[in-house]
Amino acid sequence: MLYRIGELAKAAQISERTIDYYTKLGLIQPETRSMKNYRLYSHETLDTLERINQLKQEKYTLEEIKSILARWNTAAPDHDVSGKLAELEAHMQQLRREVKALEPALNKMKPGQARRALAHLIPQGAACIEAIRLLLSQVPPI
Repeated sequence: MLYRIGELAKAAQISERTIDYYTKLGLIQPETRSMKNYRLYSHETLDTLERINQLKQEKYTLEEIKSILARWNTAAPDHDVSGKLAELEAHMQQLRREVKALEPALNKMKPGQARRALAHLIPQGAACIEAIRLLLSQVPPI
């Protein structure tokens, strides 16, 4: 199914102006043009707009989002794999931001308090890193 800009805006619950802006920035692009020269967008564009909105809610800049989308689009031909890897990458970046936001509070803690707080996080974090490392070692390089 192909959407004209108004239909896409309604489906994505954003303005037509936003779609124009995202198109100008290269975040999305029309699939084709109609006989009357209307831009026509694919259903995948709607999925991309949903990802953009999710990343914006997680406080990513449009430049960061453009970079993330570029990596996602070149990650793998299998959409399920690239989608899952993209979700993992976005989640890891969000966690980095949250840890950075916690640094001032951790710096104010007494050494014993900080050790106890981190003692619970470090094994779980290490397990996650190891799982990702194993997963990536099984995937052929891109």
